[in-house]
Amino acid sequence: MSGIAEVARRAGVSKSTASRALGGTGYVSDDTRSRVEAAAAEIGYVPSTNAVSLATGKTQNIGVVMPYLNRWFFAEVLEGIQEVLLERGLDLTLYDAKPASPGRARIFGDYLARSRFDGLIAVGLEPDHHELEQLVKIGRPVVSVVGSGDATSVVEIDDDYAARRATDHLIALGHRRIAFLGGQTDRHWAQVDRRRFGGYQAAMMDAGLGDAIRHIESDVTLPGGYAAAVDALSDTHNPCTAVVASCDEVAIGAIIAARRLGVQVPAQLSVIGIDDHEYAEMFSLTTLQQSPREQGRVAVELLLAQIADPDGPRSAVRMKARLIVRSSTAAIDARASTAATDGGLDIPSFTG
Repeated sequence: MSGIAEVARRAGVSKSTASRALGGTGYVSDDTRSRVEAAAAEIGYVPSTNAVSLATGKTQNIGVVMPYLNRWFFAEVLEGIQEVLLERGLDLTLYDAKPASPGRARIFGDYLARSRFDGLIAVGLEPDHHELEQLVKIGRPVVSVVGSGDATSVVEIDDDYAARRATDHLIALGHRRIAFLGGQTDRHWAQVDRRRFGGYQAAMMDAGLGDAIRHIESDVTLPGGYAAAVDALSDTHNPCTAVVASCDEVAIGAIIAARRLGVQVPAQLSVIGIDDHEYAEMFSLTTLQQSPREQGRVAVELLLAQIADPDGPRSAVRMKARLIVRSSTAAIDARASTAATDGGLDIPSFTG
C-alpha cells in the first residue's frame, strides 16, 4: 500500500509536511495543502488515525453526549456537529445519556472518564451539580449547546429574547389574554423553559398585563401541548385568545387540540411557538426561528479553538431567534375580544 512517503514524493514536500497537511496540524500553506491532498487522492492514500494520533498526541476524536437522539432539536444539532467534523477529518463518539437511565450513570461515571477524545460537546444535558463536576474533571475542553452555567463554553439562542419577541408579537396584534404553555413548576424546571417563561412574563409586565399572566403546565412535547391546550380552551371562565408555546411541538399540539375542539386558528385563537421545527410550516405556525444545526457547527468551532489553546478564555455565544410570521397568528377578532371580556369564547365541549 502506498504510504505517506509516496504522497510526499509526488507532492514535492517532506514527509512531515505531508503529514501536517493531511492531519490538519501545524501551519501549511494553502497551495502546499492542495498539492498534498491531490497527491493523496491520486494514489488513494488515507492517513491512519492512529498514526496521526501518535504524531500529534491527539485522538482526532470528539465526544458528543446528549439526552435524546430521536428528537428534532438534538438530531439537527448532531448533524451540524458531524458536518464540521467531516470537513476537518475528525471522528465522533456519540453517547446517548437518557435522563434517569442506568446508561446515563455509566456514561458519566465511567465512559467519559476514559477520555478517549480530545474534547466533548454536551447537548442540552441540564446536568446536576455532580454531573457537571464530572464533565469538567475529565480534563478535556467542554462546550455546551444550551448552557449549563459558567463552567463551560456555551452556544444557545437567547431564550428570554425569543419569548419576549413572541409575546410582543401577540400584544401588537391586540391580544391581551395570552397564556404560556409549557414547563412544569412542581419539579426542577428545564432551564430553557424557565428562561422562556421569564421572557413571556417580562413582556406581559412591560405591557401592563401582569394580571393576565397565565401559565399552563405541560410536558414539552406535542402530546403535552395538546393536553395543555384542551385544558386551557375548556376553561370558559378564564379564556385566552392567544398562547405562547415554550416550543413548536407544544404549539403544534395546541393547534391540533384547537381543531378538534372546533376553535378556529387564528380567528379565535392565535398560536406562536419557538424553534421553527421541521413541521412548523406544515401547520402554518408563526414561530421564532432558531438554527440547531448552526449551533452544532459553532460548538465544534469553539471546541477546536479550546483544544488548540486549552488555557484560552471560555466563550458564550447567544444567537438571536428570528420571527417567522405565518398564518397561526392574526389581529384579534373583535367578536373574540368581546366574548373574552363577556365571559368566554363559544367553544364546544370536548368528547374525544
